[in-house]
Amino acid sequence: MKRNPPFRAEHVGSLHRPAELRQARMRLLGGLKREGGFGKHDNLDLRGIEDRYIRDIVKLQEDVGLKTITDGEYRRQVWLTEFLSSLDGLDMSLTVTPGQATGFRSDERHGKSKTEDVENVSVQYRVDRPIRWIGSANVDAFKFLKSVTKGVPKVTIPAPQDYYFMGATGRARIDRQVYPDLAKFWDDMAAAYKCEIDALVAAGCTHIQFDDVVNACMCDERHVARMKAEGEDPHALMAAYVGCLNRALIGRPESLTVSMHICRGNRHGHYIAEGGYDAVADYLFNNLQIDNYYLEYDTPRAGSFAPLRLMPRDKTVVLGLVTTKRAELEPMDDLRRRIHEAAEYMPLERLSLSPQCGFSGDMMSDVMTIDQMTRKLALVVQTADAVWGSA
Repeated sequence: MKRNPPFRAEHVGSLHRPAELRQARMRLLGGLKREGGFGKHDNLDLRGIEDRYIRDIVKLQEDVGLKTITDGEYRRQVWLTEFLSSLDGLDMSLTVTPGQATGFRSDERHGKSKTEDVENVSVQYRVDRPIRWIGSANVDAFKFLKSVTKGVPKVTIPAPQDYYFMGATGRARIDRQVYPDLAKFWDDMAAAYKCEIDALVAAGCTHIQFDDVVNACMCDERHVARMKAEGEDPHALMAAYVGCLNRALIGRPESLTVSMHICRGNRHGHYIAEGGYDAVADYLFNNLQIDNYYLEYDTPRAGSFAPLRLMPRDKTVVLGLVTTKRAELEPMDDLRRRIHEAAEYMPLERLSLSPQCGFSGDMMSDVMTIDQMTRKLALVVQTADAVWGSA
């Protein structure tokens, strides 16, 4: 069983974006509305500003007591677009319109209920030629992060299944002349991901986290019904997703910890999926060849802890009990109680604590101030100290 990472006190990845960073990106690149919409940039002025704010957010994480350190995803416009747009064969488009993001639902208890001034950032893609890795989207950012932290730098990458599932299942957007058989599409995706993983390992990376929204949607009857209506077999899709990532991880070194964050969606406090992990737990936990799962458990929508009983003995779980959908702090006693409830299904020594999601999935989305976020992160560390004796 791998440990360190994950540590007892963890966080998912994205962090509050300073207003000055947003404004600089809008000024120098046009922000989300610029031509192309996303991807790596070569603007040296903006890169210098990003570097400065990344140093600040690294220090904040270290001062709070966290050992897993990210760059807050400060170089990304949307959590998945920089890597997605780096693959040859995926033609991307992005639109920004007023109103609630398509498919997202609001919960007055855990986020904003008014959506009139919420921008809907919609990413679409089409595959019109074979998928190929043509260079890393993450290595340069990782090298800088590694150079400015004493902690363990973590890289977050969208899971391969996110591409296929986004908005609607993807057969209609994959050219049948390029991929008459989807098995070849998944093979090419696995090969591209393996190249990215290998490049990160060569640069010294020891913790990669795949961010996934599909498995949470597989737990939601509405999404499952939509997939079936589109002619998809959810069980076959699950097998394809798991097989793709497993092939990408073949030959990885023992020094590399691989995690997956299963996300129910988080944009301006809104969510996209609900339902317990029961529908996916047995197959996902026992067939996906990774070390650790970040599981969202901040609302009753996540169901019970019972699926944790299916977790293999060599894997760990980070319980996402602290919500990023609202600023109010959870009582520490409640967090401790819930951790011990989870330990009825999985040994306490294989559990950790974190927020359920990142704090800012794209350049425009924040629910709380940086001070409120800092208090949330400090609560995670303090609770971990109280439960395990050390964060």
